[in-house]
Formats: sequence, structure tokens, C-alpha cells
Amino acid sequence: MTADRPPLFRDPQSAAGRRVDDLLARLTADERIAMLHQFAPAVERLGVGPFRTGQEALHGVAWMGPATVFPQAVGLGATWNPELVRRIGEAVSREVRAMRAKDDRVGLNVWAPTVNLLRNPLWGRNEEGYSEDPHLTSAIAVAYTRGLRGDHPVHWRTAPVLKHWLAHNNETDRDVSSASVRPRVLHEYDLRAFRGAVEAGAVAGVMPAYNLVNGRPNHLSPWLREHLRAWTDRELLVCSDAGAPSNLVDSEKYFATHEESTAAALRAGVDSFTDHGTDGSVMGARLRGALAQGLLDQEDVDRAVRRLLTVRFALGEFDDDPHAHDTAYDTPAHRELAREAAEQAIVLLRNEPRADGPLLPLPDGARIAVVGLLADECKLDWYSGSLLHRSSPLDGLRERFGAVEYAEGTDRVRLRAASGGLLRVPESDAADLARGADGALDPALLAGRTDLPPLTLTDPGDPDGTVFAVTDWGHGVLTLRAPDGRYLSVADDGFVRASADQPGGWVVQETFRLVPAGNGHGAHLLQHIATGLHVHVAADGVKVAAEGETFTVVYEERGEDAVARAAAAADVVVVVAGNDPHINGRETEDRRTLALPPHQERLWRAARGANPDTVLVLTSSYPYAVPEAAAELPAVLWTAHGGQAAGTALARVLAGDASPAGRLPQTWYRDDADLADLMDYDVIGSRQTYLYFAGEPLFPFGHGLSYTRFAYTDLTAQLSAGSVHVRFTVTNSGTRASDEVAQVYVSATGAGVPRPAAELAAHERFHLAPGESRQVAFDIPVDVLGHWDVAHGRWTVEPGRYEILAAASSTDVRLRTAVEVAGSASAPRPALVTGLEAADWDEQSGTVLVDRTRTHGDAVAPEGAECGLLYRRCDLAGGADAVTVEASGEGTVEVRLDGGERVASVTVPATGGPYAYVTVTAPASVPAGTHDLRVVLRGTVRLARLDFVPRG
Repeated sequence: MTADRPPLFRDPQSAAGRRVDDLLARLTADERIAMLHQFAPAVERLGVGPFRTGQEALHGVAWMGPATVFPQAVGLGATWNPELVRRIGEAVSREVRAMRAKDDRVGLNVWAPTVNLLRNPLWGRNEEGYSEDPHLTSAIAVAYTRGLRGDHPVHWRTAPVLKHWLAHNNETDRDVSSASVRPRVLHEYDLRAFRGAVEAGAVAGVMPAYNLVNGRPNHLSPWLREHLRAWTDRELLVCSDAGAPSNLVDSEKYFATHEESTAAALRAGVDSFTDHGTDGSVMGARLRGALAQGLLDQEDVDRAVRRLLTVRFALGEFDDDPHAHDTAYDTPAHRELAREAAEQAIVLLRNEPRADGPLLPLPDGARIAVVGLLADECKLDWYSGSLLHRSSPLDGLRERFGAVEYAEGTDRVRLRAASGGLLRVPESDAADLARGADGALDPALLAGRTDLPPLTLTDPGDPDGTVFAVTDWGHGVLTLRAPDGRYLSVADDGFVRASADQPGGWVVQETFRLVPAGNGHGAHLLQHIATGLHVHVAADGVKVAAEGETFTVVYEERGEDAVARAAAAADVVVVVAGNDPHINGRETEDRRTLALPPHQERLWRAARGANPDTVLVLTSSYPYAVPEAAAELPAVLWTAHGGQAAGTALARVLAGDASPAGRLPQTWYRDDADLADLMDYDVIGSRQTYLYFAGEPLFPFGHGLSYTRFAYTDLTAQLSAGSVHVRFTVTNSGTRASDEVAQVYVSATGAGVPRPAAELAAHERFHLAPGESRQVAFDIPVDVLGHWDVAHGRWTVEPGRYEILAAASSTDVRLRTAVEVAGSASAPRPALVTGLEAADWDEQSGTVLVDRTRTHGDAVAPEGAECGLLYRRCDLAGGADAVTVEASGEGTVEVRLDGGERVASVTVPATGGPYAYVTVTAPASVPAGTHDLRVVLRGTVRLARLDFVPRG
């Protein structure tokens, strides 16, 4: 290298691959290893700066201070509008760039979006996904990643990473639980959510999930190689989730040493290790130890470094980056986009027709009361940025309608200690220091404050104890708020202070529970949930301790009484109910029930009792089961937490300034009994999501009303050139302009295997004026009609008649037609030739899929003492006189014809461990022909495969 000639890696005219290889070659062995940590240090001798993987950007820039806050991801899914979501992705990526220009801690490798399918609405992270449907999730994810990537032909504005690979839908025991995912569910459901975005070319990589799949940690997933990296020619970066590399040994105990686990993860395809915070020395030592022990070679390290460098070159780090001076931050366009998104995400669930017309939209001049625990809230979640602007439903309705009645509906109580004193929040000059110029509390100044005085008790008989606003969020989880708006919280020193602007944080310190003291006099211990300790009155103030004070709750006012008063004084009542995204359903915590918390049930019933013209607005991260409200109230709406413009958007929809057109991205069930177990990942066998659910939903997937009517006509479907060309006309036959979301479903119910009654294949959102018509057209690949053929290990489209449904929801089908598809007739399983892979069953009972080895393959084991497997249409030609099983563990493998006749029984001796497989052959009497075979496993046996020995 000469003084006037830069190194090859800095030459923008050279091919990207050559530049990556040039820089890689210049790095020392230690420098390469250091790059594999999330916080890669600078290589100053080469002028290479530090690099961080992982900037959270799920619905705006998160964790780095104020930024534009868009609706939660599930709300973006409810828009059913990929183009809108693409623009949001673009705005978020521009704000990432603008914020990085001022703070180099802001990373350009963004960990978003989350594409895990919302299989079960009790999942704590429901707010992070887009939909329960693979097509809709993929369409929204493609749009968001394209916006995040930007449209420059070479340089990416940000580099998106999809979360969380793979089949991740539970927070309960998430780092040690295993999802049992059969091949059909893998190919027809979970993989599809990732594949579309990867193939679209705007994804830099993926993040494995904490959980295991089929007994193997996702950070060792063989499907990273077999599927993910086969979908694209581009190098993809795999970033571990935080702490997950250590989990392989510490909690999962999958390996005995960290050197083994780190080597296995790197070989499986993990390139960047997120562990031990900013300290890369621990992972570096593990990698060097793995190299020294021969568990890795240099090429394994270089392969991962090459992928990391590829992303850094794409981000323009070593060029005159065209995005480096992007300053679009909190612009009028971004503020308007936030409002538009919040508006498009609102779903009108019910608007009862009445003799005098439906309740919504609200007329101008109506006297409105807005009530409820979320009526004056603009809630954030764990992956939100700080608010630059705030609009609650109360704010929006006041802005649109003028003066409104308001009642929050919290219970107002005093807490009297056994000693007779009342719990009191003392006055404090320090609290005033935490207020901004407008007098509002600044949560950044209050966070972790220990100079605020702790709570105290009044003298016995003193009536001036603090009146707390108490909210029960369900399951007895309480928040207590002082009159000035500060929530009770517990700091590191254990003292209880009124010091939090909102409940929040990775560990929420603002939740409590009243535990009956057992003395029969209504006394309770006040338990701090995060620590499990109790509120204790000490000489220097109130703190938490193992032994707590007992308190009696003295009600000053019940929340429902305040709500009823406000409701009675209004023409129309708007009840705003829902969840706090940091409580009872969030990352690390699954929900227990679909039911609305009893406190909020009481509030809407009080409002309805005082005023029949009551609208229920559910603002939540997930669906609720509210069959009584849906039946008794004239109007019900749902929106996810809508970000900074949520209140303005809601008011515009309630007023009719905009017609609601959001659609449900997941099924709303009537009752908890409609749900499969949260840990059951077999959407086909246990009939989960709208695809397979056989019951009657409260509100179906794709449902959403508007303030007008739409007519569907002239459906045609023609098969040509590998696609089904679908056309139909939608007309706004009502009197108001509105968006409509036209949906196309396909049905293959005549197939030889269980298939959905209707499966979303295409959709489009568009705007129509009254009387306006639009012809919508979709080209649906014929492959969409197919399924995974477990008998032959391939995707197949069976010959036959397939229905094409033009619909307004998954159950509101407006038009039907059909196409005849030649397809490929499904042949019997060539069982005599190829044997049976145990995991490729058609039906099962009592099984669990497990890891065949630590690196690849699946096996089947009984979940209890015994399980059964059914393999249909097994071609056994001239029959078999012996059966061979590959299995580990100990037990028996019994083979029966479907009619019940036993044809073989194989005893598997104790093999010495789950991965110590043996091959055992036993006599059999399998008749000639094609049969359905039942295989029964007993004991601890793990069956990998089964082969048949032909007669003679």
C-alpha cells in the first residue's frame, strides 16, 4: 500500500466480495475473534471503527431516547397495508440514521421485525408480531424490511434482522422449553413467515429464539443451513439473542462446557454472539478455547467474520455513505405518518344497526364522556422509544369535540396500618426538581431516584393519609398512584417511593399485590411483586422486607361509581379498556387468560348501566374474550397501542372524519376453552388459528367493519402459466368514503390430508368514494394451493378442484368460484424401498419430537409411557418378514396394521443415552400391498426411523 493508493477494501470500484476478503485478510486472529461479539471493538491500525449489532426498531427507534412512536407491530398488522408499513420502515430507518449522527451508540444493524406467527393469543409477546397468518405476516414483513433497507442499489440505510428463528410462541420457561414441530407445520406455517422477506432481498439476517425446537436449541438449528441460507445467494448474518450462547450450558445444559457450545453454535451458523453485555472478553476466551481444543478451525471463524463484514460494507461504512447525512427526524411527515398508521390500525368490531341508525360515527354536538383506565393514557411497551408527542383518547376527543366528561375509574383508597397510621407520600422539593418546564414529571429524571423521600405513616388518628389511585390489572396485580401522578416504586435500596412516571422496565418495580393476612379482619400484607417482599414500616421510612406491615383498605370511592356519574351526564360514553404492555403479558410473561380483568369489566358494565349508548374501545396488545360486551354494547372497537398519535386517530374514527378499515390480524376467541395448550405447536393436529379452528370465533380473522357498505361482483379465476389469475369488482355501495380490504382465500378441503377450510392467499387495501368501483386483480402462484407431502419429503399440489373465495373476512365470503388443477397425484409411501422417517407421521397421539443428534435430525418419543403414530398408505409391495428400527433409550416399538393386527414387535435394549442409537431387527409378518401402519412406542425409546426387510 502506498501513500496515494488506499487499500483494496476502501476502493468503492472493486467488487464487494473482493473488498470483504481483502479486509478479512488484514485482520489478525484475535481481531477476527473480537468481531464475533455484539460489540466489536475498533481496529485502529486499519482505521476500522467499532461496530454494534442490534438496534431495536420494532415500531420506531427503541431504547435510545425520544423518537417517533408508531403503533405496535400487531397494530401494523391490523392495517393490512404493506405500502403504509413500507413507509413506516423508511421513516424509522431515517430516524436511526439521524440519531446515529448525534450518538454513535445507535446501531445500524436493526433487530426488527418480529415475524413469529401469533399462533396463540396468550403469548406474552403477542404485541411484537404481525399476524397469526403466514401470508399476511410475510407481506407486512417484506414491506417493513424494504423500508428499513432503503432503495439505494448498493448501500443499505439500515440492515434488518428478522426475529426469532424459529417456532417461538411462549415466554414460560422459554429458554428450556422445546416446541414440537412436525414437518408439515414447519413447512406450511413457521418457515413461510421468514421465507418471503428473505427472498425479497431486504433482510440482512435472522436472530434465533431462546427456545428449543424438537429438543434442540434454536441457536444450533440445522434449518439455518438447510433452509434459511438456501433461500438467497446473499450472505446472511445470524445474531444470537441476548445471553442465549451461555444458556446452552447454564440453563439448557445441552453441553458440558462453553467451549463446546460456542463451537457448536458457530458451526451451526451463529455469527454474532450477544452475551455479557459490552464485554467481549468472555466470548473471545471461549472461542479461543474452542480453537485450541480442535472444536473449531479458522475457516469457521472466518466464515462468520465474512458475513459480519458483508453487512458493514452494505451499510456504507467504508465508502462515501449516501445515508450518512440523513437528518429526517420527528418531521411533520413522520408525525402525519404516525397518525395515519394509528388511524388505519383501528378495527371496528361491532356497530349494531338500530332503528335510528348505528351509534357510530358520533354526531357533532354530542355530549361525550370518556372513561376507563386507559382513557387518558398513551402507553408504551418494552420496544418503544420515548414519546416526543402524546395523544391519549381524552386528548383526542377534547381536541375534536371540545369539553368532555372524564372519569378514570380507578379505586381511590387509603391504606391504614395495624398501628392506626395511614400510608403517606411526603412532600418533597426533590420531586419538583424532576419536573420539566411544563410542570410534567420527567421520567428520565425520576428513574432510579433514591433522593426522593420514602413513604411514611401518619400518626395514629391523623386523617390526612394519601389517597391512592389503585388499579387492578388482573390476577390481583395492582399499581398505586399518588395524587400528583407518580406511581409507587421500589428502588435498589429497598425503600418505597412515589417515583415512577409509569410502570416499566425489564423488571417492573411498580406492581404490588394485596395478600390476605389471615386474621379475618380484612387486613392485608402489601406484597411487592418484583422482589416477593412485603411493605414494611421502619423508623427511616417505608421499605420492603420479608416481614411486612398489615394494612386495611379504606375506600374513598369505587371506580365504577365515578364512571356511572360521568356516563349519566353524557349523551354517549366511550369506555377505554385494555392492558398496560408492561403488566400481565409481555416479554418474559405469558398471559393466563383471554378475559378482560374484572376491574375493567365492572367499569364498562357501570357505564352501560348508566347510559345504553356506550362504546367500548379495547386498546391492547392482544385479543380479549369479551362475548358479553360484544352482545350487549352497541359498538366495540379494537386498536393496538397506537403510538404517539393514538388519541387523535381514535377521535377521528369515532367522529366519522375517517371510516375505520383495520382488519383483525388474528382470531378473537370466545373463551379460554377454545385455545390449545400454549406449548402445543401443532396448529394442524390441535386445530389452532383460523386455518384449522373448528369452533365459532367471537370475531374472525380478517374481520372489520366500516361506516359504509361494499358490494363484490364478477369473480373470475383462470389458471395459466403457473398462477391462478383472480379478478373481481368491489363497489362502495354506501354513502361514505372508506378504505376496503379485499381478501382472497383458497380452499382445498377435498385434499387427501387435513387442509384449512380457507387460507389467505392475497389481499389489497384501497380507498373508494361512495358509488366508486374498482377491479382488483391478483396472480396467485399455484404453489400456494399445495402442502408439504411427508410421504415423499417435498412440496406438492394435488390434482383436483380448488375453491377461490373473494371475501371481507375469513368467514364473510362474498363470492366463490373454482379452478381445476392438474397437480401431481400423491403416490403411496415407498416404505419398502425408503423406510419411514419417524417424524414423518400423518397422525399421532402422545408423542413429542426430539433431537436425533445434537446437530441434525429429528426422532419421536412418547410424551408419557406410550404413544402412537399413524403412517398412511405405505406401499409394502410383496410384504416384509422383518422390521429394523433405529432407536435409542429403552422400550418397545410395536407395528400394527391400521385394523389393529400386530405385525411386529421390536425390543430396544438400554442404549446408554438419548444419542446412543442402535439398530435392532425383529421378525415381522407384514402382508403384501398398501397399508396404513400404526406404530406404538413404549418406555423411553426414541425412534429415528423404521425399515422393512422384503420377504425372501
